[in-house]
Amino acid sequence: MATYGFVGLGAMGKHMVSHMLAKGLAVVVFDRNENAIREAVSGGAEPAKSARDLADRAEVVMICLPTPDIVEAVATGPNGLIEGSKIKVFVDHSTTGPTVARKLADAFAGRNIVSLDAPLAGGVAGAKAGTLSVLVSGAASGFESAKPAFDAFGRNVAHLGEQPGLGQTLKLVNNMIAGAALVTAAEAVLFGVKAGIPAQVILDALSKSATARSFAVDTLLGEKVLSRNFDFGFRMDLMRKDMRLALSEAEAVKSPMLACSVVKQIFDAAIADGFDGEDMTKVVIQLEKLAHAEIKAT
Repeated sequence: MATYGFVGLGAMGKHMVSHMLAKGLAVVVFDRNENAIREAVSGGAEPAKSARDLADRAEVVMICLPTPDIVEAVATGPNGLIEGSKIKVFVDHSTTGPTVARKLADAFAGRNIVSLDAPLAGGVAGAKAGTLSVLVSGAASGFESAKPAFDAFGRNVAHLGEQPGLGQTLKLVNNMIAGAALVTAAEAVLFGVKAGIPAQVILDALSKSATARSFAVDTLLGEKVLSRNFDFGFRMDLMRKDMRLALSEAEAVKSPMLACSVVKQIFDAAIADGFDGEDMTKVVIQLEKLAHAEIKAT
């Protein structure tokens, strides 16, 4: 049985590791947060002293980290995973964009290590429930090696092809749609509120509509915003980062992104107003300020 390594025990990673351990997989973990390591060890994981130490002990190494710069430093920087003696397959669950995915694949190929980009959809709720979508691209041999772990925390595991970066591209497509859907749905509901219809009535009606019903309407607005909890579990700054990546990658392939540009600016404005690090659903507050109305239960 392969030993799996996991770097990044944050809001997503800690739950993913828990599911892997529950399936009986051998897991070595590393994180800069020692409390996160202790929590994983209490569930059956083995601790590593560094990223390099982890890659000296695990054949399949997975990471889930917040930004491309951190990913590159951990993966290919000094004393990074690429220098490990045992690692055979590298799996990046972060959202870094296809350009970084291709760069990492080239670097690992030089050490005869298979690289997979395997970003996730489903958020913290999906990580907790073990129902994540895992969007994988890279060599089929690496996919088969990592699949027991994917199946432990994922419900929809898709191998998109062997070309590096396909998984990252699809993740950016997913998040662009999610961010734009939230913004446009909130604007539409605020129009209805301003016209005199209670937000609850609007959302109840939309949830039964064959044309307007959506995740943004039912879950993001109908549950997280209407209750004023704003607790979907994905940070505002990370959504803006993904929007910026989408715009950059779309420009590289000469694909227009007019709506994405506007939505990204709305997230920019929310962050400028102090919501950096807050839940992404709080972007609705920015729209409420403009409309002088709120989406809340009455």
